[in-house]
Amino acid sequence: MKRDSIFYRLFQQSPSLLFDLLENPPDNATEYRFDSVAVKEPKFEIDGVFLPPDNDSSGVIYFCEVQFQKDERLYERVFGESFLYFYRQRERFADWQIVVIYPTRSLEQSNAHPYRALLNCPQVHRIYLNELGEIQQLPLGVALMVLTTVEETQAPEKARYLLARTQEQIADTEASRAIIEMIAT
Repeated sequence: MKRDSIFYRLFQQSPSLLFDLLENPPDNATEYRFDSVAVKEPKFEIDGVFLPPDNDSSGVIYFCEVQFQKDERLYERVFGESFLYFYRQRERFADWQIVVIYPTRSLEQSNAHPYRALLNCPQVHRIYLNELGEIQQLPLGVALMVLTTVEETQAPEKARYLLARTQEQIADTEASRAIIEMIAT
């Protein structure tokens, strides 16, 4: 027997029944109304999805969001997109991780309270590029990311340093050229 319709009718007749199940119902529980809604799928664009190798049955998918402007609905979008993708691809992945990259903490969503459990879980990583350290002490790839946060007055000096470091450390001409182009950009 399909039970959804029973609960639908129960909640429709008495929406406060849901709150009878909770230890800490809201004070205005009797004022809530019940509705059954269909959520239409908006177009989602995730900045980056890092897929494990096809032969890795215990693979973890990594979702990456790079956020260089204030977005007061960022976490709604990131979690919605990531969870929908994971839901649709569940048979392919054993677990998920989310990485949000900010230039500074000041661009983080102001009201993150509804997402506190997710934001504090070990599956969600918030990276603040300006807190990673000095470009000279960072691995080259990370230093390139940090270069995007450097003030305009300091950027030429830091870029020259990274150009010299690239020429010293990267023997592969094609890889070196690609890095140099990124630095120039």
